[in-house]
Formats: sequence, C-alpha cells, structure tokens
Amino acid sequence: MTENKKHVLVLMGGWSAEREVSLTSGEACGEALEQAGYQVTYHDLQPNLSALINLIEAVKPDVVFNALHGRYGEDGNIQGVLNILNVPYTHSGVKASSTAMDKPASLELFKSVGIPVAKGNVIPEAHIVSGDWQSKNEIPRPFVVKPACEGSSVGVYIVGENEAAPDLSEWTFGDALIEEFVDGKELTVAVMDGKALTVTELCPHEGFYSYEAKYTDGKTTHICPAEVDSSLADRMKEHAVQAHNVLGCRGVTRTDFRYNPATDQLIVMETNTQPGMTALSLVPEQANEMGTDFPALVSWMVEAAACDP
Repeated sequence: MTENKKHVLVLMGGWSAEREVSLTSGEACGEALEQAGYQVTYHDLQPNLSALINLIEAVKPDVVFNALHGRYGEDGNIQGVLNILNVPYTHSGVKASSTAMDKPASLELFKSVGIPVAKGNVIPEAHIVSGDWQSKNEIPRPFVVKPACEGSSVGVYIVGENEAAPDLSEWTFGDALIEEFVDGKELTVAVMDGKALTVTELCPHEGFYSYEAKYTDGKTTHICPAEVDSSLADRMKEHAVQAHNVLGCRGVTRTDFRYNPATDQLIVMETNTQPGMTALSLVPEQANEMGTDFPALVSWMVEAAACDP
C-alpha cells in the first residue's frame, strides 16, 4: 500500500471511568491506521493541557483521532481545545458531543422531534448519596438508575419489582437519571456518513448489557444483522439517523434501543458520539457487515475529520 503522508495523533486514555476502554480503542484504531498507511503518534491524555499543546506544536499532526471515551473526551471539552488549536478531529463537535453526553438533555431533544424515549426523572447527586432518592423518584418499578452523564453502562442499576433498592451511598457519578425499564431486546444501529448501517441485537449471557458484558470476551453474543422484521429495522434506522441529525453529529455515531416485542414499545436510550472501537465493538462489526473493514473505517473517519465551523 502506498504510504499516506497524513500524520494522525491518536488521543486515548484520559481520566474518566472509561479510561481502560479508551486505551484499547486507541491502540486498535492506531494499528488499523498504520495498516492503512498513516503515520501515527499515540498520546495518553492527562489533565495537563500544556503537555497536549506542546505535543501538537512538536509533531504538527494533520488530524487528531479522538479515541477518548467518557467525560472530558466525549463531552465537548477536548473538542473545544482542538477547535482553538485548529486541528481537525474525528467524531462530532462541541455542541453535539456535549448534548449527547448529557442524557436528560439529549432525551428531551429526541422527544421534541418525535423520537420515542422512556419516561424518566433526574435526581441530584446529593439525594442519591444521602439515600433519600427513593422519595424523590417518580418512576414506578421496574426502573433503571444510571448516571446522567456517563457511558459504557458505568454505574447502571436495574431495580426489579421485588428487589431491594441498591445502596448508592458511594455514588460518584454526579446527578442520576431514573427511567422506566423497558423489558425485551437490546438493539443498536450505527450511523456513518449520515446513513444507517444495520441493526445488531445484543444478547448478554447473564444479566443486562453491563460494562463487563460489553468489554469481556464471551459475555455477550452479537447477532449482526439482528433477526428482526424489516419494518422494525427500518424504524430503528430512521430514528438513529434522526437522532444523529438532530444532535448535529458528524462522522460515526451509534444509537442504542430497547424493544419489547409483547407491546411493540421501542425506545431510544442514547446516542453515542464516540462509540467503542475495540475488537468487541459494534460499529466496526456493523461496518464490516456492510463491506467496510476496520482499516477502511478508521481511514474514512480520518478523512472526514474537521473542526467546528
């Protein structure tokens, strides 16, 4: 393969709850970019902007591949820094990233344009830690407790009809979102270049699609493409593209759904502006199903990189 002259700086790691996943994503993406002929420099981001600025001035990358996940890397913060430095970067810009990361804000936006979402309410962190969150909760059991601004199912609890409420006195995730629990299938749709790819069903071998189920080999079966009827697949693809567009996203996103076959209830749980890019990740799997291998996928992401206008 002819050497590509573009120099890509892969940002990974960081200090969010998703640090380890980001390191794995960064290594995988960097290796694929090297296979595609790009010059790659890796940087484990620390809470030290001077180090990042000095590195960018020293290596003068053409593009930053943002392989960060979670707070500070996925929520618009690092995107703002790269805008100021005028270095094109992969994935979405400041506004789309920050809105998507804020689940209550993104769900309200989805609801305003007719995208179906679960009923929910936000509980401030102080009430979560103090233990009086149950008296503030308006959602009947079964319900889901999740951080309002985290990803990768970090800090998620499902509370069933007859289960004891979890002890959340050690909660460290900020405000919580409590939502109705929609029983049934867990499904996801990736969007690339403004077009939906396909539908994947996620079948954890036990429990729900937790952090462990997502990132431990052998814990979850992926059915890609999902064995759902075409009308349901079309509904999900339409909603995934709609969510991508209403947020103002670019590059690659992934929108997650729950579907109850007994009631035909379909809800969007969230849109991920920087979905995982590991060997177990869903976007590379869907892209491959549609004929785009991993080096071609990350190459497209680099070539589509930009700063906010």
